[in-house]
Formats: sequence, structure tokens, C-alpha cells
Amino acid sequence: MNAAPPERRPPTVIVLASGRGERFRAAGGTVHKLQAALAGATVLEHTLAAVRASGLPWHVEDVGHPGMGDSIAAAVRATADAAGWLILPADLPLVQPATLAAVAHALGFPMQAAQPHYRGERGHPVGFSAACFEPLSRLSGNQGAAPVLRELREAGQVADIEVDDVGVVTDIDTPAELARAEALMRARQP
Repeated sequence: MNAAPPERRPPTVIVLASGRGERFRAAGGTVHKLQAALAGATVLEHTLAAVRASGLPWHVEDVGHPGMGDSIAAAVRATADAAGWLILPADLPLVQPATLAAVAHALGFPMQAAQPHYRGERGHPVGFSAACFEPLSRLSGNQGAAPVLRELREAGQVADIEVDDVGVVTDIDTPAELARAEALMRARQP
């Protein structure tokens, strides 16, 4: 059986889980932020549950790298045959599977990237088409994919998607943010 052409396959979600979580510990956290307990599971388990529920292919990048750009580049190179990528920091445990699907769906000519927004605030995951392989695979440092996204935005090739998903802007960098995420999860439940 032949693989589907890239334009018919969904992009791969890259879950960035290789950060050191230093801000979380500096703010009083006693474990790595991805292993912190949140509503009966870890932060990372919640993020991965959303990714699995989206039905999209995925890759966890959890090898230590010097910066976010290095992590993205390594993950893109490891999934070089992907139809594109959704870059998702692992500390976004409230992101909804439907949001992942919406970002994936927004990719395609002429849109080479897609970014969700919640009430006007830009969030994650940021999606990139397979045409972005070269610049993504060469990233390094702490800026992540911001330079690639900025260039595409200037060229009018970014789809901005308004979503009703606070999870796209709810990252966990401090114990206070973890407590806020816990309260948001409780509020979601019927």
C-alpha cells in the first residue's frame, strides 16, 4: 500500500517535552513541571491525552536540547516525511483535541502556517506545512519557530484561527499557573 501524498495526510503534532522546567522549580515547584499533578494525572499526561484524542500522528521530543529551536529542529528532522507539523509545548495540558484538528485543517496552500488565538491572544500549537521543512530543521537557540512564523506572517501565509479554547494560552511555568489550570479544569466539568 502506498502512503498518501503529503497534501492528503494530516500534519504530525510535535510535543516539545525537553525543557528543564527551571522557572517552575524557581517559583517553588518540587518536581519537573511536566510531572506535576493536575486533576489526577500529570501535566504531560493531559497534553498527550489531547493529542491522542485529536487522531493526528504525533512525536514526543523529550531529549535534552540547548534551546526550543534545537528541540523543534530535531523533531522535524526525526519526522521528515510528515505532511507538516503542529508545534505544541508539552506544558499546555488544557489544549482541546478539536483545536489541534482546527489548526491542522487550516494548513494548505497558500497558508504555510496556522496559529490559534483565544480572545485575541496568540497561542499554541502553531502549525507549519511540509514546505517549511528547511527553515524549521535548521532552528537553534531559545526563540523556537518565531523567526519562521514571523517571515510567513510578513508574506501573508499564516492563517489566524480564533478558537474558544483557553488551553492554547494556558501554559504551566509556575505553581500558581498550575493551580489556575486546575481551577479551569474543574470549571469545565459538568
